[in-house]
Amino acid sequence: MTRVSVIVITRNEERNIRDCLSSARWADEIIVVDSGSSDGTVAAAREFSEKVFERPWEGFGASKNFALSKARNDWVFWLDADERITPELAEEIELSISKRTDKAGFSVPRKAFFLGKWIKHCGWYPGRVVRLFRRDKGTFSNDRVHETLIVDGPVAELKADLLHYTDPSLEHYFTKFNRYTSLAADDLAGKGRRSGVGRLLLNPMWTFVRMYFLRLGFLDGMPGLILCMLSAGYVFTKYAKLWERTRTMETIE
Repeated sequence: MTRVSVIVITRNEERNIRDCLSSARWADEIIVVDSGSSDGTVAAAREFSEKVFERPWEGFGASKNFALSKARNDWVFWLDADERITPELAEEIELSISKRTDKAGFSVPRKAFFLGKWIKHCGWYPGRVVRLFRRDKGTFSNDRVHETLIVDGPVAELKADLLHYTDPSLEHYFTKFNRYTSLAADDLAGKGRRSGVGRLLLNPMWTFVRMYFLRLGFLDGMPGLILCMLSAGYVFTKYAKLWERTRTMETIE
């Protein structure tokens, strides 16, 4: 029988972690890596697994690679704390890897719950992400935010949804907003990227047009409109912070 390890990284996810890990109970191994939680996340995670590690924050990619290094099974499923594996997806995972396959990984469609509504457009759904992969064929990039899973080999598709309970409120969204835009700007600056009037004006406008009109975000009602506007604002803020960082560096030089 083929076994699966589920890996999760956390920080102050007491609100989410029990439902998250409960959805992964079918897995043979659950690995949680926590970076400085000040709430009950760690204690809650230990209700589901003995493999709960506490370590300083080194970035999303580094934390997930550490979790990956602790996995002992051939197959790994990467899960975020605000996500849930449905019974249908769990069944499909077990069926897919029980067969002889040359695939190095599998992507899943991810359905997001944003401000009380399942988002079906905006380019967010099906929003396929590679989450199931062979342990010896996958690694995470070292990006500070929006890290990517790099899989060495062919990837197939699963049909069942992964549920993503992303932002229940605007307050929750903006709590992440400042941190994520700063990390994204740091990544761009580290890669030698620069920002100017073109990026500050055109990139946010294009983000909104693409999501709201071309990807039919208007069909998601008010949550869709808000999501598209916020996404444009995210892009603007990311490039504004990049401009600020590079200007500061040039002044120092």
